[in-house]
Amino acid sequence: MSDALDEAVAAQAAWMEDLLVELVAAPTVLGAEEAGQAVMARAFADCGLDPVDVPLDARALRADPHASPFSWDVAGKRNVVATWAGEDPDRGRSLVLNGHVDVVPPAAADLWTGDPFVPRRDGDWLYGRGAGDMKAGLVAMTGAVRALRASGVRLRGDLHLQSVVEEECTGNGTLACLLAGHGDGADAAVLTEPHPDHLTLAQVGVLWFHVDVRGVPAHAARAAALGRNAFDAAGRILDALRGLEGELNAERHAHAWYRDHEHPIALNPGVVGAGDWTSTVPAACTLSCRLGLYPGQDPAAIMARVETTVARAAASDPFLVARPPVVRYDGFRCEGSVVDEDEPLVRALSAAYAGVHGTPPALQATTATTDARHFVRRGTPAVCFGPRAEEIHGIDERVSCASMVETARVLARFVRTWCGETTEVRAGARTGGETDGNS
Repeated sequence: MSDALDEAVAAQAAWMEDLLVELVAAPTVLGAEEAGQAVMARAFADCGLDPVDVPLDARALRADPHASPFSWDVAGKRNVVATWAGEDPDRGRSLVLNGHVDVVPPAAADLWTGDPFVPRRDGDWLYGRGAGDMKAGLVAMTGAVRALRASGVRLRGDLHLQSVVEEECTGNGTLACLLAGHGDGADAAVLTEPHPDHLTLAQVGVLWFHVDVRGVPAHAARAAALGRNAFDAAGRILDALRGLEGELNAERHAHAWYRDHEHPIALNPGVVGAGDWTSTVPAACTLSCRLGLYPGQDPAAIMARVETTVARAAASDPFLVARPPVVRYDGFRCEGSVVDEDEPLVRALSAAYAGVHGTPPALQATTATTDARHFVRRGTPAVCFGPRAEEIHGIDERVSCASMVETARVLARFVRTWCGETTEVRAGARTGGETDGNS
């Protein structure tokens, strides 16, 4: 049966690549995710499933203590979900397959070999922003389901598909799905992030914070006498924050999954904004930073350490004493998470991987964050596994098309085993095998 299922996945390879190309061509950066969600709604329907919208409700999100803060408008944003209802849920296990359609900006687009949003195939690699992180993962999970249904497989347990938004900045898309009841309480979740030869069981939390520093503007010719440069003052704040980064990394030995990582906690000053004229001393500067935190640490405790660090740096500068910097939060504010190596999910997915590759996957931690935490927090074990990608968030991001198909093979085997397969005929049961067969 495994050989037949592998053949069914292989038969979807062209369909998967076409879907990936269409997704990568949609520039789904923050605020422009809808084009990608329209593609995913059609893809779920092409699997014979009924796509359902889960809108982002700003009020409901802000009322949840685990939502990340956000200042932008989420009106009109949607997640797209679909459920393949199991025929015998009491004897099967439920599963969520989750992926995000949003991507980060292309950074310096002029450094790319080609347009970041014009998909380009070169051998096995398909290039484009979001190809690896993580549109190929969305394609792999959808292709696996399409192959299963085309093969006539009938599942016992429910299978939930989720295409979400805002994974790259808040994680509030997946949270909205769970708040709406879609996938909440499932027995397991797999997030098809680009983690190709391993399962990711542990992840850090992430805090986004912004430090607003005020200066005194003046003509550059009289800067020494009259001006106070906010950019220079922000540099002193950044030096202090680098000290905090060092402190946090020195604490890695107390965290089992991270004690062997040389630098698990990264401070990244990702955006710096200052001034409005070259010959004017900058009146204001904002440092927008990303900082990691270990699983088990409360984001509020890290916020307190950031604020204490900024306050101490300001106290050593007479100018900043009179104009204290302001720390504010917008974007990620989330904890890390860990799944035990002995979880049935880990064993079953590892077995499916070994069935395709001959050896089991490594079990690893990541120094990034994913939406897995939302499931783990609610009692659903969740791991990451997906296609092989390179240069994610970088220049010339690319994904291996062969790896995408191999991921679909692993997922198809895993879904059939995890959810369980039934051959019994039950009155009113869905056959689960209907697709239009087009590729």
